[in-house]
Amino acid sequence: MRWEVVTAFVRLGLARDEKVMVLPAPEVPEEEVLARIDFPSRSTVRARAHGQLVLSSMREVIRPDASFTAARQLARLRAETDRATAEGYAGLRAFIDMGWVRALGADVAVMAHRETHADPLFTGRPYTEICAYDRRRFDRAMIADMEQAHPYALLELLGCLRSEHGGSGTLRFIGEADAANQAAFTRSLEIALARTAPARRLTVDLTGLHFLSVGCATELLSLARDAVGHDRIEVRCDAVRSRLLRRLGAGTVPRLMATEVVRPW
Repeated sequence: MRWEVVTAFVRLGLARDEKVMVLPAPEVPEEEVLARIDFPSRSTVRARAHGQLVLSSMREVIRPDASFTAARQLARLRAETDRATAEGYAGLRAFIDMGWVRALGADVAVMAHRETHADPLFTGRPYTEICAYDRRRFDRAMIADMEQAHPYALLELLGCLRSEHGGSGTLRFIGEADAANQAAFTRSLEIALARTAPARRLTVDLTGLHFLSVGCATELLSLARDAVGHDRIEVRCDAVRSRLLRRLGAGTVPRLMATEVVRPW
């Protein structure tokens, strides 16, 4: 488990006055889960005592059924969301480690169908969910399918950078474009420019970045200035990144166009 992700997810929910359920990997004892999310202080003791933070399992969620069915799980999570709001909480959030699939001997295809047909859990309802997949337990194709099925795919580690090459000539960055990730940032830009040269247009989406360093911004402008195979390079970013690019000389790159957009969070 990525404990920093679990901890941040739990604490954010508690701060927002939501009820929080954590379903850890079946082999991880409750004591370890609590020790991890409480470190370095016992910050969740009060929440546990008042029932705002609940540790559970998929066996408990589907009880009294012995085997997993999507209908049973979805019904129980809807009921738990209604219970949370009835208890006065702002909503319910659940962290679910998908290690339960193997532990219950569940059919992976049935689980995948649930993941791609779970919209009623969220639409118009105060429910938030993270599904955590251990790459050692699921094959690469399944992980790729689940990344497509979920509206958001979290970074595996805080401080990481991920790039996504879209089929419509778009390169999207997610995470931290800092000094540690500058080489990867530059390489992704070079690949995207090479791929889109025949179309002569590229869109670089920076709206998923939490941080853009001066070094990475400078590399972007330098590559755009030298991209003789392109008529237009559009950079989509928020006002902060747009201001940084202008200060670094974006206005002197004829083919570069910066489009300010509202960050999606």
